[in-house]
Amino acid sequence: MTTYKVVLIHSEEGYSVSCPSLPGCASQGDTEEEALENIKDAIREYLEVVNEASSISPESVQVDFREVQVA
Repeated sequence: MTTYKVVLIHSEEGYSVSCPSLPGCASQGDTEEEALENIKDAIREYLEVVNEASSISPESVQVDFREVQVA
């Protein structure tokens, strides 16, 4: 079992939660408990995708780095 730190934000619309160590891994819920359960599911799914992607041969993946300017 691995432990991940998450960021929980409460607003008028409920709770949003993200996992900074897994870019793009986020979820939400109406309650704190729901949001935390949802991020657990999101982390599991994220890791499944990463594991599947790691089995793809490097020759079949094209990576392109770009720069963007933000005012």
